[in-house]
Amino acid sequence: MPYHKDKQQAFQAAEQHMALTEDILQNLDMGSEDAGHQLAHLKEEINETYQEIENALEVASETQRVQLEQFRRDLDTIVKHTDLH
Repeated sequence: MPYHKDKQQAFQAAEQHMALTEDILQNLDMGSEDAGHQLAHLKEEINETYQEIENALEVASETQRVQLEQFRRDLDTIVKHTDLH
């Protein structure tokens, strides 16, 4: 994914990845045959989301920064509760 210099684009990319991470998490079925694949997909999306947040923080406005920090805390919580280290 290319680096976004525009703060609005960077923020939206982080926001979209956060929404996708939450969607994957909500649809996670640990009882299914492909639970391992689902967890791997979730972990990959979490890593991408962290990267998008870092990129966005480099150019973010103060308002965006507050939201991006919340995204990061939310991701940390997801990682803790799904044991994806």
